Amino acid sequence: MAKENAIFNDEDILNEEFTESFDFDELEEKLQSQLEEELADMQFLAEEKEKIGNPDNLGNVIMDVVWEQFLNQVAVTAGEDFIKENNGLHLDLRNEAHIQTTENFAEGKIATHNTKIDYQQRYDDWQSNFQKDPNIEHKNSNYRYNDDQKVWEKHDNRSGSWKKVLNKDARSDFDKGRPTGKNTANTNMDHTVSAGEIIRDPAANAHMTREEQIAFANSEKNLNLMDSAANQSKGDSTMSEFLDSERDGKKATERFNIDEEALRKKDAEAREEYEKQKKEAEEKSIAAGKQSQKKEAFRVGGKALRAVLMQLLAELVREIIAKLVKWFKTANKALDTLLDSLKEAIHSFIGKMKTHLINAGNTVFSTVATAIIGPVFGTIKKVWMMLKQGWSSLKSAVKYIKDPANKGKTVGILLMEVGKIVIAGLTGAGVLLLGEVIEKGLMTIPVFAFEIPLLGSLANILGIFLGAVVAGIIGAIVINFLDKLISKKQKEDVSAAKIEKGNQVIAKQHQIQIVNEVLLDRDKENAQSNISERHQEAASIMKNAYGNIMEDFVEDFSENEYLPIIDAEDVITNKKIEKVSNDLDDLLEGLK
Repeated sequence: MAKENAIFNDEDILNEEFTESFDFDELEEKLQSQLEEELADMQFLAEEKEKIGNPDNLGNVIMDVVWEQFLNQVAVTAGEDFIKENNGLHLDLRNEAHIQTTENFAEGKIATHNTKIDYQQRYDDWQSNFQKDPNIEHKNSNYRYNDDQKVWEKHDNRSGSWKKVLNKDARSDFDKGRPTGKNTANTNMDHTVSAGEIIRDPAANAHMTREEQIAFANSEKNLNLMDSAANQSKGDSTMSEFLDSERDGKKATERFNIDEEALRKKDAEAREEYEKQKKEAEEKSIAAGKQSQKKEAFRVGGKALRAVLMQLLAELVREIIAKLVKWFKTANKALDTLLDSLKEAIHSFIGKMKTHLINAGNTVFSTVATAIIGPVFGTIKKVWMMLKQGWSSLKSAVKYIKDPANKGKTVGILLMEVGKIVIAGLTGAGVLLLGEVIEKGLMTIPVFAFEIPLLGSLANILGIFLGAVVAGIIGAIVINFLDKLISKKQKEDVSAAKIEKGNQVIAKQHQIQIVNEVLLDRDKENAQSNISERHQEAASIMKNAYGNIMEDFVEDFSENEYLPIIDAEDVITNKKIEKVSNDLDDLLEGLK
């Protein structure tokens, strides 16, 4: 374009050679097309000027942040509600959290999530049987205090092991229901598997109730009539430890005259029954743990499902409200147009179902994460939203600056536009911060501490929206101020652009005028050339015709020797007038 414009700035450069070789008709058509484009650009600039200063999307960022925080609060509250219903425990579906093992029980690692059996209570009751007070004095040197387990221990010479020291009343429950022996026969009813062994056994205490332990201890399978002295000597030792022990070189069978074979047989039968009952109790513990595990999974699943349903309902309500606002702005507020708006809302909701399902997955994740981590997850999510909003603003600012469409804009407008993006991001973050501050203030008032299922406290809800209002107003004022500055600058730029574009249109019209003048001169020259050529052709024809006439006249006159002598001009006139007339007619026909 610049090249072509330079060609036609001066009419004098259009010499004859250039005029003959250049296609001015094509050039005229091209210039006319460019003129139409320039005029269209002027129309576009006029329309853009009308749009400047009328931002329709002010506050959308704030609204989106509030909405996202609202949906996040639904999920977080669902997780917190789960914790409340889960006896204050966070979500834990691991086996060790529900299924109590003997090894973990012995180490004090309790399956606290098991809702079928209170293993913590069992553990506490078990530990209450032992001497725990480190200030108790034991004069005998075979006592020691275990600092790791916080319990007194006594060295058992028969087994060569350290055994926990029982409190004085630890066996009382076992002795209450035990049948007595016969005083006349000097016998006692002995626990084959001793009460002390059962009390110290972590497997029995983890999986069997106290009543089940006592019932076995005092059952026929375990009770055995024994000499009183032998029974006292046996004490808490196992039957094998008692029978294998020696005193003064003599074993128990020699000292007390007892039947070792019968006692060992009785011990084997009692222990078989003891292990059987412990095994059955352990299987019940595993089954109870699995039931508890499943129940907790269903419990958190139900909370997550309710949160998702509420989120989807809220999304639908959001669509409906948006369409209602649009309907309120229309001139025709009839029932049928209202129904059409509602249909549009439903169609829009269904059309965004993929996005809704993605958000639903996020809600499930947030619910479960809150159930696992606790209310701290809500804080983490808020911080994440603030970081995300800030990062989004930064990316938008960089993208705006790098956009080729904005390269022609002045530095001032670019800075102000970027400022709008940053302010929007800060406003979104301010919504969260102010919402939290307002919530803490409202929580001091009892009525605002009221909990709404799956929504949280009234203070929290009001905090979110009041925070949004305050931050939104501040952000709107700043953004609106920047909009006005940008609007003023853009209007000035558009006005200057319109003037420049007008000058370009005038220049283009001048170029077309020059071309038209050149074309007119060319047409004149062509017409003059054609006339001259026709005149020359006519002169040639007339000259030839005259020569022919004279030749014909001389020939005719010489052939007729009897004709009277007459003047030559009369002969010509009389004899060839008709032929000249015909030749002139042919000439005129050729000039048409």
